[in-house]
Amino acid sequence: MLSPPKTTVQIARPFLKALTGVNRMKPSHDCRSLLMTTLLNRPAAAHAMADPLRPVLASLLAGRSLHQGVLTATLGLPERSFQAIWHDYFPGEHLSLRNGPGEDIAELEDLLHLLLEYRAGLRESEVWLAHSVAYGCCGRNHLWQDLGLADRNELSVLMTTAFPALAALNVGDMKWKKFIYRHYCSREGIYVCPAPSCGECADHAQCFAPEL
Repeated sequence: MLSPPKTTVQIARPFLKALTGVNRMKPSHDCRSLLMTTLLNRPAAAHAMADPLRPVLASLLAGRSLHQGVLTATLGLPERSFQAIWHDYFPGEHLSLRNGPGEDIAELEDLLHLLLEYRAGLRESEVWLAHSVAYGCCGRNHLWQDLGLADRNELSVLMTTAFPALAALNVGDMKWKKFIYRHYCSREGIYVCPAPSCGECADHAQCFAPEL
């Protein structure tokens, strides 16, 4: 009989003990760092080791294991794709993941197709991340938070690497979720912004202010 997957606490505890001399958890920032280290130190397949998006995938897994963000237990991916992440990118014991509080949105498939249209076309991980990013749009916080990432920089790396042509259109560094929706709505002929340009809009700060 297979043993159940270890919890975040069980996986992180030996590393915390080695570093601190105690057998208790640190704050989530330290837990994330330790989880990232253990995941990225696993002997992945050659193509996975060469993938610049592997650290982003590790961060998504770490965030979900710490119950951060809104993603499902499979990061918004079909089960087969999710298992490929473990098999090729992070072989070994799986983290114990549970569904986040996200709910399906009517435009989910449309957002997924938009992202897939702009993928770089270099690696399968772009398809996986398209699913995660589309599902992350169902949350109500900044996109990097709803994805369970550590910060906005990780999301920017994700977008510029997996969807470079789309990211290049965000010339004003608009908040990523607002940018994705603005691009989606403009393509569909849906105009929700009352101002003729972002620079003239009274809500400019809400779209371009730092995502903290």
